[in-house]
Amino acid sequence: MENNSSNPSSPDSLQTIALVGNPNAGKSTLFNALTGLNQKTANFPGVTVDKKSGFFRIKNEISFTSYRLVDLPGTYSLYPKSLDERVTGEVLLDRKGIDYPDLIIAVADSTNLKRNLLLITQLIDLQIPMVLVLNMADEAKKNGVLIDTQLLAEELGIAVVEMNSRKGVGVEELKQLIKTVAVPKKNFIAQVGEESYAAYLQKQLLSENSADKQLERSEAKETLARYSKIKELIARTVRYEGKAKVIERSDRIDKMITHPLMGFLIFLGVLFIVFQTIFFVAEFPMTWIEDLFAWSGNHLTSLLPEGFLNDLLVKGIWAGLSGVVVFVPQIALLFAFISLLEDSGYMARVSFMMDRLMRQVGLNGRSVIPLISGVACAVPAIMGTRTISNMKERMITIMITPLMSCSARLPVYTLLISLLVDDGEGSGFFNRKGLYLFMMYLLGFVMAMLVALVMKFILKAKERSFFIMELPVYRLPQLKTVLITMYIKVKVFLWDAGRVIIVVSIVLWLLSSYGPSGRFEAIDAKYNALIEQSDSLQKDSLNTLMASEKLEASFVGIIGKGIEPAIRPLGFDWKIGISLITSFAAREVFVGTMATIYSSGDDENTLRIRDRMRAEINPATGKKRYDEAVCWSLMIFYAFAMQCVSTLAVVFRETKSYKWVFIQFLYMSVLAYVGSWITYSILS
Repeated sequence: MENNSSNPSSPDSLQTIALVGNPNAGKSTLFNALTGLNQKTANFPGVTVDKKSGFFRIKNEISFTSYRLVDLPGTYSLYPKSLDERVTGEVLLDRKGIDYPDLIIAVADSTNLKRNLLLITQLIDLQIPMVLVLNMADEAKKNGVLIDTQLLAEELGIAVVEMNSRKGVGVEELKQLIKTVAVPKKNFIAQVGEESYAAYLQKQLLSENSADKQLERSEAKETLARYSKIKELIARTVRYEGKAKVIERSDRIDKMITHPLMGFLIFLGVLFIVFQTIFFVAEFPMTWIEDLFAWSGNHLTSLLPEGFLNDLLVKGIWAGLSGVVVFVPQIALLFAFISLLEDSGYMARVSFMMDRLMRQVGLNGRSVIPLISGVACAVPAIMGTRTISNMKERMITIMITPLMSCSARLPVYTLLISLLVDDGEGSGFFNRKGLYLFMMYLLGFVMAMLVALVMKFILKAKERSFFIMELPVYRLPQLKTVLITMYIKVKVFLWDAGRVIIVVSIVLWLLSSYGPSGRFEAIDAKYNALIEQSDSLQKDSLNTLMASEKLEASFVGIIGKGIEPAIRPLGFDWKIGISLITSFAAREVFVGTMATIYSSGDDENTLRIRDRMRAEINPATGKKRYDEAVCWSLMIFYAFAMQCVSTLAVVFRETKSYKWVFIQFLYMSVLAYVGSWITYSILS
């Protein structure tokens, strides 16, 4: 195997290869197989569409040849229906562009060759050196699809290689073909009227009116002509054996999974089981992590001398980190389930099934993938709306995606649900914790649909939309892929949240450890005399009261008390107010902030944030501070509030307008405040 780890030393001799194919054809897997870790992500010139490029080398007799591989957005045709698809066409037609390829690697799904050949024949007519990869060839044979590769290569006039990019089968054969690849020997539709096919495509791409009837008729005529030739080609080169049984079994499953009613109930059932599992399985490692932080915090306290450094490390940084790291098991499980559902092909069925519902609120099935991706993170989900060709539907999807409960909300929900339900209650697999979590995620989706319905009547557009989607074959998810996904997502979560938490924890600890001149001294004078005259039991109680009073007298207490009147109608106190402010950077910072604040007022250094919050008493009522009304009010607030600077930044990046950023922030803030107030008013 050649070494792919080094960039080419001679950029002038570097050849550019474009990786082109339909969605779900295995293009990204092949890209990873060829480039390894030698990759980078940027943007295509002039647009916000991500460009993934990488380098690899092929060994010759006495040296290496270096190649730059550009992974173009997946498309079914060179006639663009979305921003992503337009980029692919423009790159392949712009001979002066930096990404114009010296050769093309076209990736086709062997299990559905007929559908892939429309794009393949269009690429052939561009007369760029090209090789065709028949991906998932072993899966096609297993399903009874037998392709005469040699005859297909002769009929198309290009080199063809069978592969399984997931297993790395055929990679070396592809590299050998790359060294000898040539311009296609045949054409399918070389001329369209008096123009060359490339010139005709260029006119289509430059057309400002996508609904031009003459262009539409030309496109339809050409597509029908291609499919006529493709049908004859398939008849000569592909043989089917026993495939009817495979199709029958797949169709039987799809009829149930995509059924308008049954399919939706199955989807809800899947989500319910996912969230029950997240709480049930994650509870054990979460307890271990809590115990580890409690033990290590106490150990640090005893090892370090009393004073500034001890308090900063234990009550500041260590307490803040403990509030985030403890939720890693749940984050890992969430992404594991998302990966399993995507790799198996089930999420594509969900998109198809939800299309009917989406249309009722001004969207279509293409909006489902970004919305579901929003369960992981709204930032890449909003970037994923580029596949939506209808501008009105894309804008609505961008505006409602942050309402989907993302992974950053998961630590907040988990903490508050833990306060609602005692640890000893419902310890079995099905319990109230999983049910409440399921309800919060469902609430985000329902509110997103309601907001979309309102925007359907506010935003005006004459452009009509359509939704055509190929259902990929069912596949058994790869354990390796799932584990890598879990590792990468947890790493990103810890790195992104951890950096913010450390900074916030240090600032909060400083603000909570100091106050205006004379305030702390007065509190010391008030309690020291009482402590000296008390027994050990009373001393512990007085020390706790003194620490709590100092916290309120500190700078952070003063800030919190200043905003408390605005949030008191929601059932929130000044501590929650501070957390609302700090978590604007990222929602998960709420938990770290609460851990730091409560650690500052806790001389025992137990570092168990759930225990400290569960034990707090509201002095005004004499009851638990975090009762049912406060916990639900706080969860509703975080379900609807735009507490994420990164999301606002990507909305501006995608819309190129501060107007939409302001509108999104305003409507979500109003939803959060009103929803929280109603919830607290009803339950209190």
